[in-house]
Amino acid sequence: MPRSVWKGPFLDNCMLKYAVKLSAGKVDNKVKKIWSRRSAIIPAFIGRTFAVYNGKVFIPVTITEAMLGYKFGDFAPTRTFRGHAGDKKVVKGKK
Repeated sequence: MPRSVWKGPFLDNCMLKYAVKLSAGKVDNKVKKIWSRRSAIIPAFIGRTFAVYNGKVFIPVTITEAMLGYKFGDFAPTRTFRGHAGDKKVVKGKK
């Protein structure tokens, strides 16, 4: 179930403080490491690069306009798909 519109997007406290610093112009262009995968992407973050933690490594994500409203975790997958167990193709006629 989506979040109510009147509440606005969810931002973790650390991301809220970072957004305030961005609006004040007190932040340089370094990659920001974040662990808050549940925080929403807001317009203040466009053009910035964030390193989103997926439980093992930090994945760099550059924010574009198309990403507004999504969560940071949507762009840093936590599981690696290695194929199905019985998906090996066998050539007929050869053993």
